[in-house]
Amino acid sequence: MNNKFWIVFLHTYVTKLKSKSFFISTIITAFIVFGISQLDRIIEAFSDNAQKTIGVIDETNGWYEALQSQLQSNKEISLVRHDGSEEQAKIYVQTDQWYAYIVLDVQNAQPKVTYYAKNIADSDVIHGIEQALQQVKIAMMAKQIGLTYEQINALYAPIAIEKVALEEHAKTEEQLNQARAIVYVLLFAMYMFVLMYGSMIMMEVATEKSSRIMEILISSISPVQQLFGKILGVALLSLTQFMFIFSVGYVSMKQSDILRQLLGMNELPLSLITYGIIFFLLGYLLYAMLFAVLGSIVSRVEEVQQMAGPVTMLVVAAFIMAMFGLNAPESPFITAMSFVPFFTPMIMFLRIGMLNVSTWEIVLSIGLLVGTIAFLFVFGSKVYRGGVLMYNQASSWKDLKRAWQLTKK
Repeated sequence: MNNKFWIVFLHTYVTKLKSKSFFISTIITAFIVFGISQLDRIIEAFSDNAQKTIGVIDETNGWYEALQSQLQSNKEISLVRHDGSEEQAKIYVQTDQWYAYIVLDVQNAQPKVTYYAKNIADSDVIHGIEQALQQVKIAMMAKQIGLTYEQINALYAPIAIEKVALEEHAKTEEQLNQARAIVYVLLFAMYMFVLMYGSMIMMEVATEKSSRIMEILISSISPVQQLFGKILGVALLSLTQFMFIFSVGYVSMKQSDILRQLLGMNELPLSLITYGIIFFLLGYLLYAMLFAVLGSIVSRVEEVQQMAGPVTMLVVAAFIMAMFGLNAPESPFITAMSFVPFFTPMIMFLRIGMLNVSTWEIVLSIGLLVGTIAFLFVFGSKVYRGGVLMYNQASSWKDLKRAWQLTKK
């Protein structure tokens, strides 16, 4: 690689890095990631933690005491018995002395409960009362037919299924849950960054062509050096942004108990992260090559979306299959698709995270992926060499053939 390649590479990277759009998008994305990772604390900070007083008009025989016993551990609801009229209870609610009141009654041996409040938007309170009343109903009806509490508990106790994997070195359920969460996060990141930065390459090439700068560049540097300079420059830019956002998310998640337990952030599997980086980079190179080649046959910026559509659909299809594979990683369809180079970055990475994939399968999939990238490089460089000099409207995929033929002239 000569100095001209490095000029294109560094110019692409530094220009985009210093742009206001890159800075603003990075900060906003990092802020969103931070907000999502701290969502539990943000909700708690803005929540009204004061207990909500609920008045109870009991027209049954003993339901109030049983309901109060069920809600003792609920820190959000506080019950108070009301022996007065409903009109007085409404006044208490309307003047904010009570949050709401309920009327307990029994009709035809079945409980009838009416809930009154200024509004019924707070479903958490209603759901809490419903659950408690359900338990009271079970207890009351069991008492009528002579069942003891021990018998009731035995009747409603959930069945515990112990899962044992017979395959040697198979992942435990805890490891699978952790891997599933990590794989989902990395798959989503791969999906977003490939689309975002792949289209950036295509847009950059199309913009240069529309301003006729390409003719000047072609006379001073070979198309192949220019192609790889742009791809690697944008690749380094995407990694810079990804590492910053990932670092913010990682540090933030370490402070969040809920997300740390959900994602298993106490111990990140190094091998899984390594494979994630490998497939992320190879997937980026694969799709970046396609986007750059298509960008070279586009004459106007307005045509970018039209030509990018098929490549975008490939990325979307890979992501959808990966989401299906999270619940069925051993599916023959998922196994077969993991060896298709355009789907390998997401689907083989998914299989590695969820299963004990044989080494030869990993090596074969990476070999096929690298081979496809090499083929696209050879084919793409020839198309790129001719495509950057085409200024007619890109109307069909036949323009690829025309671009190829231009390289022979």
